[in-house]
Amino acid sequence: MTSTTTFLEQKVTYTLEVEGKFYLIENVPARVSIETGERFFSPETVEKLQQIIWQEKQPTRIIETPVYEFS
Repeated sequence: MTSTTTFLEQKVTYTLEVEGKFYLIENVPARVSIETGERFFSPETVEKLQQIIWQEKQPTRIIETPVYEFS
């Protein structure tokens, strides 16, 4: 028996927390598994994500969001 996973090319929002700072990067190209929702990024995309975060360039916009404790 073989397992075949189907992927869709989509634009997703990438989220990351580094040292208490949250980053949202919109419209990131990814391959998304239709079975699990798992997202896969090309090496070029990962490199660009790292550049955006570490260069601390000016964001397109800033949002405010509530934070809740899960307890």
